[in-house]
Amino acid sequence: MSRPDNLFLIGPMGAGKSTIGRHLAELLNKDFRDSDQEIEQRTGAGIPLIFEIEGEAGFRARESSILDDLTRLSNMVLATGGGAVLAADNRKLMRERGVVVYLHAPLETLLQRTCRDRHRPLLQTADRHRTLEDILKAREPVYRQAADMVIETSHRSPASVAREIVRKLEALLKNENLAS
Repeated sequence: MSRPDNLFLIGPMGAGKSTIGRHLAELLNKDFRDSDQEIEQRTGAGIPLIFEIEGEAGFRARESSILDDLTRLSNMVLATGGGAVLAADNRKLMRERGVVVYLHAPLETLLQRTCRDRHRPLLQTADRHRTLEDILKAREPVYRQAADMVIETSHRSPASVAREIVRKLEALLKNENLAS
């Protein structure tokens, strides 16, 4: 693990990446970044508009470019978009440049957390349950394969999840130092 000073949070929409990331950054005295917010700031357009104009492929290309930029920074917690792990190059960048944390939550929790959200283009469908279920089926193995650690976020406060990540990170780094 060459860049343990960076933490990259992955997981589906509604897992808590942004909220937990802010808590985690504060606990670790690191900068917090959100790749979706960075895309919106750099383009001057919201994610739904980018999807509408460029489609998912155009959005994913922007996401990969911004992820490459952001993962080059140091001393940071980065909340990635839910689909950032779909590109093998993105997974490779994150693994090489920091610790990857998969924030897991069951389907029902994700549905509750996203039920009023109109900002997520992939969920603007007639059957959110089916859509989210399909997304999870496709991405769950990729999230797990990409992660250095998996953390359950359901029925827990963001602060509690952040503290668990800090404990696991300390143990991970301690074990790595013993192996050196």
